[in-house]
Amino acid sequence: MVNVVQNLQNIQQQLPAHVKLVAISKFHPAESIAEAYACGQRVFGESREQELSRKVEMLPKDIQWHFIGHLQTNKVRLIAPYITMIEAVDSEKLLLEIEKQAARHQRVIDVLLELHIAEEATKYGFSLSDCSQWLAKGQWRSLEHVRICGLMMMASNVDDEAQIREEMTLASRFFDEVKSQYFADAPYFKERSWGMSHDYRIAVECGSTMVRVGSAIFGERV
Repeated sequence: MVNVVQNLQNIQQQLPAHVKLVAISKFHPAESIAEAYACGQRVFGESREQELSRKVEMLPKDIQWHFIGHLQTNKVRLIAPYITMIEAVDSEKLLLEIEKQAARHQRVIDVLLELHIAEEATKYGFSLSDCSQWLAKGQWRSLEHVRICGLMMMASNVDDEAQIREEMTLASRFFDEVKSQYFADAPYFKERSWGMSHDYRIAVECGSTMVRVGSAIFGERV
Protein backbone atom coordinates (compact mmCIF):
# COMPACT_ATOMS: atom_id res chain seq x y z
CA MET A 1 0.00 0.00 0.00
CA VAL A 2 1.46 3.34 -1.06
CA ASN A 3 1.56 5.96 1.69
CA VAL A 4 1.06 9.10 -0.39
CA VAL A 5 1.15 11.48 2.57
CA GLN A 6 4.37 10.10 4.00
CA ASN A 7 6.04 10.00 0.60
CA LEU A 8 4.98 13.57 -0.14
CA GLN A 9 6.18 14.86 3.21
CA ASN A 10 9.54 13.15 2.72
CA ILE A 11 9.99 14.90 -0.62
CA GLN A 12 8.83 18.26 0.70
CA GLN A 13 11.31 18.10 3.56
CA GLN A 14 14.18 17.50 1.14
CA LEU A 15 13.41 20.43 -1.15
CA PRO A 16 14.68 23.97 -0.49
CA ALA A 17 11.99 26.60 -0.03
CA HIS A 18 12.62 28.12 -3.47
CA VAL A 19 12.03 24.82 -5.32
CA LYS A 20 8.46 24.16 -6.41
CA LEU A 21 7.20 20.58 -6.35
CA VAL A 22 4.98 19.48 -9.23
CA ALA A 23 3.35 16.22 -8.14
CA ILE A 24 3.00 14.14 -11.30
CA SER A 25 -0.40 12.57 -10.88
CA LYS A 26 -0.98 11.20 -14.39
CA PHE A 27 -2.38 7.66 -14.41
CA HIS A 28 -3.12 7.90 -10.68
CA PRO A 29 -6.66 8.15 -9.28
CA ALA A 30 -8.29 11.33 -8.03
CA GLU A 31 -8.35 9.82 -4.54
CA SER A 32 -4.54 9.83 -4.43
CA ILE A 33 -4.46 13.45 -5.56
CA ALA A 34 -6.96 14.30 -2.84
CA GLU A 35 -4.63 12.75 -0.25
CA ALA A 36 -1.76 14.91 -1.46
CA TYR A 37 -4.03 17.96 -1.57
CA ALA A 38 -5.04 17.40 2.05
CA CYS A 39 -1.34 17.45 2.89
CA GLY A 40 -0.94 20.89 1.33
CA GLN A 41 0.15 20.03 -2.21
CA ARG A 42 -1.46 22.32 -4.79
CA VAL A 43 0.49 21.81 -8.03
CA PHE A 44 -0.13 18.65 -10.06
CA GLY A 45 1.05 17.49 -13.47
CA GLU A 46 -0.98 15.63 -16.08
CA SER A 47 -0.24 14.60 -19.65
CA ARG A 48 -3.55 13.44 -21.14
CA GLU A 49 -6.37 15.87 -21.77
CA GLN A 50 -9.24 13.46 -21.16
CA GLU A 51 -7.85 12.25 -17.86
CA LEU A 52 -7.04 15.79 -16.82
CA SER A 53 -10.50 17.15 -17.64
CA ARG A 54 -12.13 14.46 -15.48
CA LYS A 55 -9.88 15.30 -12.56
CA VAL A 56 -10.50 19.03 -12.95
CA GLU A 57 -14.22 18.38 -12.49
CA MET A 58 -13.75 16.09 -9.50
CA LEU A 59 -11.12 17.93 -7.47
CA PRO A 60 -10.79 21.32 -5.69
CA LYS A 61 -10.76 24.37 -7.94
CA ASP A 62 -7.66 25.95 -6.42
CA ILE A 63 -5.40 23.21 -7.76
CA GLN A 64 -2.79 24.48 -10.20
CA TRP A 65 -2.73 22.06 -13.12
CA HIS A 66 0.44 21.76 -15.20
CA PHE A 67 0.36 20.03 -18.56
CA ILE A 68 3.55 18.01 -18.91
CA GLY A 69 4.89 16.03 -21.83
CA HIS A 70 4.31 16.49 -25.54
CA LEU A 71 1.14 18.47 -26.27
CA GLN A 72 -0.59 18.21 -29.65
CA THR A 73 -1.80 21.52 -31.04
CA ASN A 74 -5.34 20.19 -31.50
CA LYS A 75 -5.60 19.55 -27.74
CA VAL A 76 -4.71 23.08 -26.67
CA ARG A 77 -8.26 24.40 -27.08
CA LEU A 78 -9.53 21.76 -24.64
CA ILE A 79 -7.23 22.69 -21.77
CA ALA A 80 -6.97 26.44 -22.42
CA PRO A 81 -9.91 27.39 -20.15
CA TYR A 82 -8.26 26.09 -16.98
CA ILE A 83 -4.61 25.06 -17.38
CA THR A 84 -2.15 26.97 -15.15
CA MET A 85 1.06 26.14 -16.99
CA ILE A 86 2.09 24.24 -20.11
CA GLU A 87 5.52 22.95 -19.25
CA ALA A 88 6.78 21.61 -22.53
CA VAL A 89 6.43 24.08 -25.40
CA ASP A 90 8.61 22.44 -28.03
CA SER A 91 7.80 24.48 -31.15
CA GLU A 92 6.75 27.90 -32.35
CA LYS A 93 3.62 26.34 -33.85
CA LEU A 94 2.51 25.11 -30.44
CA LEU A 95 3.24 28.45 -28.79
CA LEU A 96 1.15 30.31 -31.37
CA GLU A 97 -1.75 27.92 -30.83
CA ILE A 98 -1.59 28.49 -27.08
CA GLU A 99 -1.67 32.24 -27.74
CA LYS A 100 -4.73 31.82 -29.97
CA GLN A 101 -6.67 29.67 -27.54
CA ALA A 102 -5.73 31.71 -24.48
CA ALA A 103 -6.96 34.84 -26.26
CA ARG A 104 -10.30 33.16 -26.90
CA HIS A 105 -10.73 32.74 -23.15
CA GLN A 106 -9.22 36.12 -22.28
CA ARG A 107 -6.48 34.43 -20.27
CA VAL A 108 -2.71 34.53 -20.04
CA ILE A 109 -1.19 31.05 -19.92
CA ASP A 110 2.24 30.49 -18.43
CA VAL A 111 4.58 28.30 -20.44
CA LEU A 112 8.09 26.88 -20.33
CA LEU A 113 10.25 26.35 -23.42
CA GLU A 114 11.45 22.76 -23.66
CA LEU A 115 15.11 22.15 -24.45
CA HIS A 116 16.31 18.99 -26.14
CA ILE A 117 19.69 18.33 -24.57
CA ALA A 118 19.62 14.61 -23.85
CA GLU A 119 20.90 12.46 -26.69
CA GLU A 120 17.67 10.51 -26.98
CA ALA A 121 15.48 10.58 -30.07
CA THR A 122 12.32 10.03 -28.02
CA LYS A 123 12.60 13.45 -26.38
CA TYR A 124 11.14 16.65 -27.82
CA GLY A 125 12.22 20.26 -27.60
CA PHE A 126 14.33 23.04 -29.07
CA SER A 127 18.02 22.49 -29.52
CA LEU A 128 20.02 25.22 -27.78
CA SER A 129 20.96 26.78 -31.12
CA ASP A 130 17.37 26.68 -32.42
CA CYS A 131 16.08 28.20 -29.20
CA SER A 132 18.66 30.99 -29.39
CA GLN A 133 17.82 31.75 -33.01
CA TRP A 134 14.09 31.74 -32.36
CA LEU A 135 14.38 34.08 -29.39
CA ALA A 136 16.63 36.40 -31.38
CA LYS A 137 13.97 36.79 -34.08
CA GLY A 138 11.72 38.33 -31.44
CA GLN A 139 8.25 37.44 -32.75
CA TRP A 140 7.42 36.07 -29.30
CA ARG A 141 7.51 39.60 -27.91
CA SER A 142 4.15 40.36 -29.56
CA LEU A 143 2.31 37.54 -27.79
CA GLU A 144 -0.18 38.97 -25.29
CA HIS A 145 -1.76 35.80 -23.92
CA VAL A 146 1.34 33.68 -23.36
CA ARG A 147 3.93 34.32 -20.68
CA ILE A 148 7.27 32.56 -21.07
CA CYS A 149 8.31 31.80 -17.50
CA GLY A 150 11.46 29.79 -18.05
CA LEU A 151 12.96 26.64 -19.49
CA MET A 152 12.49 22.93 -18.92
CA MET A 153 14.41 19.83 -19.94
CA MET A 154 14.62 16.12 -19.24
CA ALA A 155 18.04 14.67 -18.61
CA SER A 156 19.04 11.37 -20.17
CA ASN A 157 17.44 8.34 -18.55
CA VAL A 158 20.74 6.80 -17.46
CA ASP A 159 22.44 5.72 -14.25
CA ASP A 160 25.46 7.92 -14.96
CA GLU A 161 25.07 10.78 -12.49
CA ALA A 162 27.94 12.67 -14.09
CA GLN A 163 26.10 12.74 -17.43
CA ILE A 164 22.86 13.85 -15.79
CA ARG A 165 24.69 16.59 -13.91
CA GLU A 166 26.45 17.74 -17.08
CA GLU A 167 23.19 18.04 -19.01
CA MET A 168 21.43 19.90 -16.22
CA THR A 169 24.37 22.25 -15.74
CA LEU A 170 24.33 23.00 -19.46
CA ALA A 171 20.62 23.85 -19.23
CA SER A 172 21.24 26.09 -16.23
CA ARG A 173 23.99 28.01 -18.01
CA PHE A 174 21.77 28.43 -21.05
CA PHE A 175 19.00 29.75 -18.80
CA ASP A 176 21.40 32.40 -17.48
CA GLU A 177 22.25 33.47 -21.03
CA VAL A 178 18.61 33.68 -22.09
CA LYS A 179 17.64 35.52 -18.91
CA SER A 180 20.31 38.19 -19.38
CA GLN A 181 19.72 38.63 -23.11
CA TYR A 182 15.94 38.56 -23.35
CA PHE A 183 14.26 38.56 -19.94
CA ALA A 184 16.45 40.68 -17.69
CA ASP A 185 13.48 42.91 -16.85
CA ALA A 186 10.97 40.04 -16.54
CA PRO A 187 10.78 38.77 -12.94
CA TYR A 188 8.38 36.02 -14.03
CA PHE A 189 11.10 34.42 -16.18
CA LYS A 190 12.59 32.44 -13.31
CA GLU A 191 11.77 28.74 -13.68
CA ARG A 192 14.42 26.11 -14.36
CA SER A 193 12.34 22.95 -14.58
CA TRP A 194 14.43 19.80 -14.50
CA GLY A 195 14.51 16.84 -12.19
CA MET A 196 12.18 13.87 -11.68
CA SER A 197 11.78 11.09 -9.14
CA HIS A 198 15.15 9.50 -9.89
CA ASP A 199 17.26 12.65 -10.27
CA TYR A 200 15.57 15.56 -8.49
CA ARG A 201 18.32 15.76 -5.87
CA ILE A 202 20.91 16.32 -8.61
CA ALA A 203 18.54 18.79 -10.30
CA VAL A 204 18.34 20.94 -7.17
CA GLU A 205 22.14 21.05 -7.04
CA CYS A 206 22.09 22.14 -10.69
CA GLY A 207 19.86 25.14 -10.16
CA SER A 208 16.40 23.68 -10.68
CA THR A 209 13.51 25.70 -9.28
CA MET A 210 10.79 23.20 -10.23
CA VAL A 211 10.93 19.41 -9.98
CA ARG A 212 8.43 16.92 -11.34
CA VAL A 213 8.02 13.97 -8.98
CA GLY A 214 5.49 11.21 -9.56
CA SER A 215 6.42 7.64 -8.67
CA ALA A 216 8.31 8.68 -5.52
CA ILE A 217 5.01 10.11 -4.24
CA PHE A 218 2.25 8.02 -5.78
CA GLY A 219 4.08 4.75 -6.49
CA GLU A 220 4.36 3.13 -9.86
CA ARG A 221 1.76 3.98 -12.47
CA VAL A 222 -1.40 1.93 -12.49
